[in-house]
Amino acid sequence: MDRLDEFAIFVRIVEEGSLVRAARRLRRSPPAVTRALAALEDRLGVRLVDRTTRRLAPTEAGRALYDRARAVVADYEAAATGAREAPVRGLLRITAPVQFGRRHIAPIATRFLDSHDGVEIELLLNDRNVDLIDEGIDVALRIGALADSSLTIRPVGHVKRLWVASPAYLAAHGTPRTPADLARHEALLGTSRGAMEWSFAGARPGASPHLAGRLRVDDVETRLRATRDGRGVAQFLSYQVADDLGAGRLVRLLRAFERLPLPVQLVTKGRAHRAPKIDAFLDFAAKKLSALPVLRPD
Repeated sequence: MDRLDEFAIFVRIVEEGSLVRAARRLRRSPPAVTRALAALEDRLGVRLVDRTTRRLAPTEAGRALYDRARAVVADYEAAATGAREAPVRGLLRITAPVQFGRRHIAPIATRFLDSHDGVEIELLLNDRNVDLIDEGIDVALRIGALADSSLTIRPVGHVKRLWVASPAYLAAHGTPRTPADLARHEALLGTSRGAMEWSFAGARPGASPHLAGRLRVDDVETRLRATRDGRGVAQFLSYQVADDLGAGRLVRLLRAFERLPLPVQLVTKGRAHRAPKIDAFLDFAAKKLSALPVLRPD
């Protein structure tokens, strides 16, 4: 048993004058409290209480220990309370995908600063999943399933992969109705392997169409601009094209073949010894993000 815990039990026994009442106040069983007292006496090699049929009373050694133990327990409780009530201050390092960070995390971060004068924020926008420990990140927004089970996850919504094209492109080249139809269309692709291969719900393994694309772009905004300009069919995450779909600048395609949604979550390192600034930002950001329509696509 933890020695501070032994002290706390001993202090309660002396103050209650009864093992049963002490156990009740501590929400433990009487045998557990009895064992704790016996272990403390055995470790110190001295009798701490005199037991009578009606009451427990501290011995001389017990009274001396009680005064010191009570001070130790009180100091610990004061320190713990102070830690829980510590002010929200310090540097907060946050990372998010570039476009999502620009559109949604940056406004949330600035509003958080407005209500916490003692906080500074470094916002690192990057489309790669940085290592939270190696790069000293406090909070990350991640899209998709996570492989690291040691991280603490706060779900805030989901997004989908959508295929889109401009009305002008579809008027000139026709509208694809099945994935196989894409073989006759110009595909606007990314440069990573995953961005150059599209998969479809219900499709047989290896049945994806050959994608002919003369323009490959590693930047989402540039590829989005090319799609609006009628350069071809492209795949984006739903939040990336929500405004364009709402305004009619792009048209959603192949809805029957869309895959399952991807989870969106705020991620931190483990809960142990987490700074108040992190918990405060998690609560603030989770509430704001969960209210975003773009994280509830149909």
